Amino acid sequence: MELKPTPPRDARTRYLNKKRTHVTEKTIYNYDTALTRFIEFLDNEGTADMRDVTSDTIARFEEWRLESVKPITARNDMRTIRNFIQFCESIQAVPVGLHELIQITKVKQEDEICDDVLLREEAVQILDQLEKYQYASLRHVTILLLWKCGMRISGLRTLDVDDFDQGRPAIEIRHRPETGTPLKRKHNSERDVLIRPDTADVVADFIQNRRPDVTDDHDREPLIATDYGRASRTTITKHVYLSTSPCFYNGGTCPFNEDPQKCRATQWGHASKCPGSVSPHALRRGYVTAARNAGQPKDVTGDRVNMSGSILDKHYDKGTHDEKAERRKDFLKDI
Repeated sequence: MELKPTPPRDARTRYLNKKRTHVTEKTIYNYDTALTRFIEFLDNEGTADMRDVTSDTIARFEEWRLESVKPITARNDMRTIRNFIQFCESIQAVPVGLHELIQITKVKQEDEICDDVLLREEAVQILDQLEKYQYASLRHVTILLLWKCGMRISGLRTLDVDDFDQGRPAIEIRHRPETGTPLKRKHNSERDVLIRPDTADVVADFIQNRRPDVTDDHDREPLIATDYGRASRTTITKHVYLSTSPCFYNGGTCPFNEDPQKCRATQWGHASKCPGSVSPHALRRGYVTAARNAGQPKDVTGDRVNMSGSILDKHYDKGTHDEKAERRKDFLKDI
């Protein structure tokens, strides 16, 4: 079978268009990120046609990635690249069987588990700071709901004003892919999450006094809103990184010996560079750990955050050995 001339960027576009029919936009974003790195590598190599891509090319890409990222990131990239190459086989851009020659990055078991977590003590300090100085602001509500509900960004973004039930009080999380807010596990991620009255009061005050009067591109009223409509994943992430930087909530003292007045990481959009800041998912891990330490049953915690018990244990419950032993203390019987 004769191969067809195919620029890498054209192949990427066709691949992503095909994937869009059955995966979420977050997954598309992840695929696109990995493929952008791959095309950047091909550009550096002077490879302008997929016909010139060999198994050695892909092996050298893996080596290049491992110079700057952790093995688990390289593994995820290589899985995407292998699937992409298999697609390229179907459009006669590369030889059939090339994907079978791709070796996926090996990862140690301990490297599969991310320890990035926001501690309960830190969360309390952050929320105290926000309540005192930025009460019922977008940032306050964002951090509050991520922490109190342990939800994913996709869950937070999908919320409309009507998904807040002040009477119960509760947050109602719904899968709405047709209007731009899918959930990770689709309808299986739908749930109602009960919240405390004091949390509900902050959300209600935000809606009444601070939330911009806007709709999104589908005429829905987003709960987490900016002046431009529904807050993007990037905006939410920036708020989290900035709020979890230690100098934000500990009185302006930097544990890394930087001057907060001059440190670039204190600026909007740069807080991820602070060694002490954490990603939104770290709040999810922190909530799970804090809930389990407080005695909340595993199945209740799992239902609230839409997570199986095995995943909860492996990736999210960051309790120490002492903390986990204390949880079992009340169940100790003299047998």
